[in-house]
Amino acid sequence: MHRLMFSFTLLLTFTSSLNAADPFHVTSVLFPHENKHNHASCIVELSNGDLLTAWYTGTGERKSDDVRIVGSRLKHGEKTWSPRFELADTIGYPDCNPALFAGPDGSLWMFWPTILDHRWESALLKFAKSSKPTESNGAPEWTREGVIHITPTGFAEEWAKAVSTIKPESVALLKPFFDKLEVLSKDLLYQRLGWMPRVHPTVLPSGRWLLPLYTDTFSVSLVAISDDQGKTWTTSGPMIGFGNIQPSLVRKTDGSIVAFMRENGPRLRIRLCTSKDEGQTWGPVTESILANPGAGVEAIALQNGHWAIIYNDSIKGRHTLAVSISDDEGATWGKTRHLEAHGVGMGSYHYPSILQSKDGSLHVTYTEGSLPIGSTIRHAHFNEEWVRQGDAKP
Repeated sequence: MHRLMFSFTLLLTFTSSLNAADPFHVTSVLFPHENKHNHASCIVELSNGDLLTAWYTGTGERKSDDVRIVGSRLKHGEKTWSPRFELADTIGYPDCNPALFAGPDGSLWMFWPTILDHRWESALLKFAKSSKPTESNGAPEWTREGVIHITPTGFAEEWAKAVSTIKPESVALLKPFFDKLEVLSKDLLYQRLGWMPRVHPTVLPSGRWLLPLYTDTFSVSLVAISDDQGKTWTTSGPMIGFGNIQPSLVRKTDGSIVAFMRENGPRLRIRLCTSKDEGQTWGPVTESILANPGAGVEAIALQNGHWAIIYNDSIKGRHTLAVSISDDEGATWGKTRHLEAHGVGMGSYHYPSILQSKDGSLHVTYTEGSLPIGSTIRHAHFNEEWVRQGDAKP
């Protein structure tokens, strides 16, 4: 009996050691630092295991006409990213904020805004699709391109409703600001231009595609919805919280969808909003306990049901970049580890993109540096076990 129990214990120990992944973390830059603005990267895994990332590069942002979207590919099984290749360049206009999407049918999509008059408010939302992105070692061949027209319904009424929830004395204090936006909220041009992507779209079990969007015109968010695999698009109701932008969507097991958003105002916390009807309408915008200095965030659901979020976790700047894990669908974030942890003003690490590849590991790309010092795109590859270890003790 004792020998049987001893053998059983050994078997459990051996099985446990097989199932437990060893923590790991490796990181590299895609190219040397350069005196350009390399920003807003997005990473996806293609059907053959290749990784593809895209970002915009140039001498500035919306005011620089040389800004274009480029990309790089990491072939499955290799360790070195390819030389950069062009993905989009509207000559004479800045192209910004690419959001990549690996379609369920093996296709690759890219969504991005072209800035028409050097103001974010003039952003025109575009898309490109590659039917067979794995047939190239470099840039995918776009087989379909076009514009997505965003047509909000009842936007002015929703804006007025949201303003009515603010204390009258606060509205009075910012009267010129609210008076201007009240006029713009009724202008169809301002309702329909200015919408930009930032992170990956989401596919629901029903097959519905959700493309999260935001506008700096009103500092609010909404979702473009497709029920026919990107052939046509409709528009959700807005999420109006006066400073909630760049939404990242995660679906709960009960079917509700949570939007995690960058704070574009004074609250210095990641903003939250929930939909209970597959992204069609959204509840009130609230705030989380997670810090946000006015920088991009992204959250994803992992294969084991846990959630991961990557964000700048200091209210004083973008000098720290953290990954947190939740075991209870975002109610709490029990484990955190830093990809970057530096003193205030000591570097800038921002606009992260995160995915979990088929093998269960996590990949992140983010901007390292900024003008005038120079910048690059960094790739970090690690697993959940590494995050759960927490920061190394000094």
